[in-house]
Amino acid sequence: MPSVPENELVLIFDFGSQYGQLIARRVRELNVFCQIVRHDLPAERVRELRPRGIILSGGPASVYEPGAPQCDPAIFGLDVPILGICYGMQLACHVLGGKVSPSASREFGRAHCRIREHEGLFGGVPDETIVWMSHGDQVQSVNGDFIALAETDTCPMAAVRHRQRHVYGLQFHPEVSHTPCGNRILRNFLHDVCGCTGAWKMHSFIEQTVAELQRRIGKHRVICGLSGGVDSSVAAALLIRAVGPQVACIFVDNGLLRQAEADAVRNTFRGNFQADLHVVDAGKRFLEALAGVSDPQEKRRIIGHMFIDVFKDEALHIDNARFLAQGTLYPDVIESGASRDGPAANIKTHHNVGGLPSELGFELIEPLKDLFKDEVRRLGLELGLPETTVWRHPFPGPGLAVRCLGPVSAERLTVLRKADAILLDELKQSGWYKRTSQAFAVLLPVQSVGVMGDGRTYENVIALRAVQTDDFMTADWSQLPYDLLAKISTRIINNVAGINRVVYDVSSKPPATIEWE
Repeated sequence: MPSVPENELVLIFDFGSQYGQLIARRVRELNVFCQIVRHDLPAERVRELRPRGIILSGGPASVYEPGAPQCDPAIFGLDVPILGICYGMQLACHVLGGKVSPSASREFGRAHCRIREHEGLFGGVPDETIVWMSHGDQVQSVNGDFIALAETDTCPMAAVRHRQRHVYGLQFHPEVSHTPCGNRILRNFLHDVCGCTGAWKMHSFIEQTVAELQRRIGKHRVICGLSGGVDSSVAAALLIRAVGPQVACIFVDNGLLRQAEADAVRNTFRGNFQADLHVVDAGKRFLEALAGVSDPQEKRRIIGHMFIDVFKDEALHIDNARFLAQGTLYPDVIESGASRDGPAANIKTHHNVGGLPSELGFELIEPLKDLFKDEVRRLGLELGLPETTVWRHPFPGPGLAVRCLGPVSAERLTVLRKADAILLDELKQSGWYKRTSQAFAVLLPVQSVGVMGDGRTYENVIALRAVQTDDFMTADWSQLPYDLLAKISTRIINNVAGINRVVYDVSSKPPATIEWE
């Protein structure tokens, strides 16, 4: 890895926590290069990689249960600083002679933590601080090998360090925003304990990824599935930076796009990048296949299969193509139940995660699969994509089909598309577009009574959704000003035929998801 400062690699051992990638994100924010690896990576391989530090992630298991994920115990003898977080702390203490058992008082949520030792890991942290706990087990005894660095009312060893080895443990989660001093603690570990300088930047990611893409692709051609959204656009731009004319972008216009979306894709990639762009107008085929279908998973299944068929037909026209590139991000992987080393509930099916390579016969390339949305936006700007593309709000693979609740038809899509365009236009004019992470309209499968022109109406309901989030793993609903909501509502009802009621979604994720379907 020539772009990484010498020996400035941190390995994150993944024990199945959905926070594992969030740890990686925090490390990268501190300008330290990191890689997520399997929890059972052999110590000999770790030695070859020469990391500056190791972080053991959390996980859902109990270390004392049969079959619980373990690490190679020899990593503790490599003289590489190790930080265990939650399950990672319990595992480190368990391997090194401590006792872990169920806690008499389980802790979930915020806790007041008292710091006993302010040097090293807790340098610059106040005597008392708030931390985010999420555990049922805890370390009960450590046989004198560890020193307690912090405590809560119910957890006497909320943080520990080994007396002889460079091994540290945190029972709480420093990577989440609910631990205010979490970044400081991680910085102390990376800079003060591991000796990293923080010299890794997004430019380094580009250099490293471009070199890897060039090595892997060689002289072959790569097909990029381009949707027009931020993720696939950045993936395409990164591939074009790496292998230029060897990239063929296929854009399937499925008739389920937002207003003027297809034109924006053409202008960006033919105008700005002179890309080999193949546009397939398949709207009629998709709508015919979706006729009468209301179940959201069935919609996704139909769209996924239809996408494969249309994509495959166009791909046959591209010679010497060996690879298929997608703009898959880490939240897509997690929500599809595809976490590397741990159980992840399948929340919804993403047609762009899995399935395509085996169906199409290509090797899969996912250059963004370790990044969150905000990192992808920064990457897009570095690659020279226009701001209108980089700041375009996310759009689901199945498009408006999963925002048109109930049956999908050309008429209902026209209503939804017009309402959605009004919402986005008003957000842009008011300055709220960039202040929201994602906003869209949803056409509900119900009708309501209204009064227009002294007459009774029985027409459709539009729901507005706007959220704010850093990583799309969790999200809060955006508190848009009342006067803005009133303006949007009035404009939609007055200008979109068939709408007589507008409502606003005030649900957070979790428990709701961002999309309605």
